[in-house]
Amino acid sequence: MAEKQQNKSLFFWALYDWGNSAFSAIIQTFVFAAYFTKHVAIDETIGSSQWGLVNGISALIVALAAPILGAIADHGKHRKLWIISFTYLCIITTALLWYVVPNPSSINLALYLVSLGIISSELAFVFYNAMLPSLAGPKRVGRWSGFGWSFGYAGGMACLVLALYAFIESDSPWMPLDRSTATDVRATFLLAAIWYFLFSLPMFLFTPDTSGKGKTVGIALRDGMRELIQTIKNIRCYGHIVRFLIARMFYVDGLTTLFAFGGIYAATKFGMNAQEILLFGIAMHVTAGIGAACFAMVDDYIGGKRLIIISLTGLIIPTTLLLFTNDPSLFWLLGLILGIFVGPVQAASRSFMARIAPKHLRNEMFGFFALSGKATAFLGPLLIGWIIYLTGSQTAGMSIIIAFYAIGILLMLTVPNVES
Repeated sequence: MAEKQQNKSLFFWALYDWGNSAFSAIIQTFVFAAYFTKHVAIDETIGSSQWGLVNGISALIVALAAPILGAIADHGKHRKLWIISFTYLCIITTALLWYVVPNPSSINLALYLVSLGIISSELAFVFYNAMLPSLAGPKRVGRWSGFGWSFGYAGGMACLVLALYAFIESDSPWMPLDRSTATDVRATFLLAAIWYFLFSLPMFLFTPDTSGKGKTVGIALRDGMRELIQTIKNIRCYGHIVRFLIARMFYVDGLTTLFAFGGIYAATKFGMNAQEILLFGIAMHVTAGIGAACFAMVDDYIGGKRLIIISLTGLIIPTTLLLFTNDPSLFWLLGLILGIFVGPVQAASRSFMARIAPKHLRNEMFGFFALSGKATAFLGPLLIGWIIYLTGSQTAGMSIIIAFYAIGILLMLTVPNVES
């Protein structure tokens, strides 16, 4: 592939992350999460517990499904078709969140739709991540992994800005909507669905597919499952990958928990309204995008392992201080510092896996990659939900995030440096 065409394909690949970020920013982290706990659930404590439960169950389903689907895709014909299918399922469920009104009667609908959206979004990313090594090549996989994450944060920020000023801004929104039924907030869910749809199209249309072994669905299912079982039997041959995935299991659980409860924590501890939460989210996306972009070039020089350890260290310090401050201004400052290291740890993890995964097992290994991000991802939200329920303290619950980061660092130190 000519370099100009390759860069064009990679740009549209990264633009998909720009579109997907609307779901993670609006639904998973800042707007819908806080809306559910404050206006839909019976009370904030029960709402936080329910939110933790639905995130945990969704993560468990992704953990079980991702390696199986990845193995099948390695043997099938069209990997991009998997991304398209899961993407549109996520878009539809996101749009249907419009019908979640501020009343406990909408609890079941909200939890079901959010769970389906999380599952489909995460499974789409299994195949999306697996496209990167073929598109970028080994020498540029680090920088493009970082650029992809920075695109995602930029897209999330842009979507949050549009949501704030078009619908929620209290003084002069572009589109005045009825606040008594939370129409202004619910409109942002439709915005997220439209955003995801529009910015996923360029990759679907213009980025070439990365085909598997070209087998029919039935044969791909049979051979994919057989190879998955064989990989598990021969797991000792991939000891370095296993160590990395176990480490990632813990530190990604910390990030997942932070994303799931960040907006809720800001809303309940500091009394932030939807407008303030959006502003905080926008600011965090700015620093996260800057961090991902700045560290993108560093990855290809120092390697993913070193960058992961550096980023986790950079996450522990502000997170610890953030949980024990009662000063809203300091909360903002620490949140922005924390954001700088969120992008690099995610991007470096993806590039590290891209470098060490055997080419013929790439989708399968990224399935295990998703498994490592979800196998214990139910643990963080569930633990936080139970701790908050038992103690009535969100600070006590969220302190577990720090432990997950620390365990991740210790385990990464045992991973051999085998990047090619």
